[in-house]
Amino acid sequence: MEDNQGQHRDHAGRHRDTGRRHRAPNGPKDLSVWATAQQTGPVQRRGRYVPESVKHPARMLPAIAAHAVRAYTRPGDLVLDPMCGIGTTLVEAIHAGRDAIGVEYEPRWSNIADANITHAQRQGATSRASVVRGDATRLRSLLPAALTGQVALVVTSPPYGPTVHGLVRPGADGVAKFDNAYNDGTDRGNLAYRDLTGLADGFAHILTGCATLLRPGGTVVVTARPWRKNGQLVDLPSAVIAAGMRAGLIPTERCVALLAAVRDGHLIARPSFFQLQAVRKARAGGTPLHLITHEDVLIFRRPQISASCNEPKC
Repeated sequence: MEDNQGQHRDHAGRHRDTGRRHRAPNGPKDLSVWATAQQTGPVQRRGRYVPESVKHPARMLPAIAAHAVRAYTRPGDLVLDPMCGIGTTLVEAIHAGRDAIGVEYEPRWSNIADANITHAQRQGATSRASVVRGDATRLRSLLPAALTGQVALVVTSPPYGPTVHGLVRPGADGVAKFDNAYNDGTDRGNLAYRDLTGLADGFAHILTGCATLLRPGGTVVVTARPWRKNGQLVDLPSAVIAAGMRAGLIPTERCVALLAAVRDGHLIARPSFFQLQAVRKARAGGTPLHLITHEDVLIFRRPQISASCNEPKC
């Protein structure tokens, strides 16, 4: 059933984006494009988040979290972000009338997430949210057992490592990089400082905990993007898909969340300084590198549980 915004509702009443959706040639997975960067990140956050939020090195675009919440939940549902950072998922959930809970490893970011929740509630958000400090690879020991089977939606993003984040400031000695680390870089327990194999293993543990907390048929939305290290592509999205499957989740969709605006049928890229620098260096060296203007959105579902046999089924 289509509504007047070019969307349709499935049998559960959830909205699904129908724009540019088509069937993948070799399987049942759908592809769709989320136009989530019509405004820049700073414009999306201005007034909606506390100013200290800009210090986090890897902020999810609020429009991505908001779209996922609208598409895969109903008002009153519970949303979880096991790596919540400054609380973007939580803020967008409570503004949309959903309750939310987040887990954050770094006290610095969890304090900002708390401040963002308070700020949202002062702006009129009526739903509840809270942040738990701790290691999300031990999710089941961090969160109350009463939450088992209660979460409708997980929205999160794994860290990309220290090489692709941060802000820049021009100075007398050139461009200085700052706010480019999750912590001081010495805490090896932070997934951001593991190699791809270690990151994928840790993320699989996190998704296994999420699967326990999800209700049958619940959804997991993970944003991820590849990056280049020493000229080689690091395929994080594929590693996330494999981690989700190891956690017992079913991949159902692979979407694209634009990091560029759509204007008159064209993409208007909004690359970071680091992206531009890497592309320019590669092209100067003869490698025809292009800007990345999207994030992969990887969507999983927890299997339904048969009441008669207590076994998962699709």
